[in-house]
Amino acid sequence: MSVAFSNPVFDSQRVFRTAMNALARPGKLQPFDAGVRPPEGLPAEIAALALSLADHETPLWLDAALTQSTDVLDYLRFHTGAPIVRHPVEAAFALVCDPALCPALMSFTLGTADYPDRSTTVLIQTDTLRSSDSHTLRGPGIAGTSVLRAEPLPPGFVREWAENRRYFPRGVDVLFAADGWLVGLPRTTEFTGA
Repeated sequence: MSVAFSNPVFDSQRVFRTAMNALARPGKLQPFDAGVRPPEGLPAEIAALALSLADHETPLWLDAALTQSTDVLDYLRFHTGAPIVRHPVEAAFALVCDPALCPALMSFTLGTADYPDRSTTVLIQTDTLRSSDSHTLRGPGIAGTSVLRAEPLPPGFVREWAENRRYFPRGVDVLFAADGWLVGLPRTTEFTGA
């Protein structure tokens, strides 16, 4: 049986704080208790982020695996009220449970010069955030360097991220989730190596 937040106000605030901390400290693992039991196919971490961040004014785009499940669509519509959109460019938030199904970052909305905050935030479930493979990160919120150990990354992600940064202050932000952890990658962060 699917379950949403037991205390919607406080649980949503807790998840929101964790997401903001992750984006403020790129690459730093944030402990993340999702506190939900979504339908099969929708990872708990991605479900909790959607429940906390989305509402009737924030369209969601779902990867192909998620859109095939009526239970997932019903759960998200009922608990968030968010419209489910067909095209990535229409989304305020994108839910990706399989990194291989993530479209190119440039297919999402990058915001505008006047409203760069109106870009898509991409929520990606990975197998691990503690991989032996790592990418070195630099930028605001990082003292010296940090690392991103998300695996797997979407195809072409490192190249696409470099392109995303060229649009600053426009561009997408990404939250990676796995096994009770969350890591943020805001558009200001630079991959400096692998």
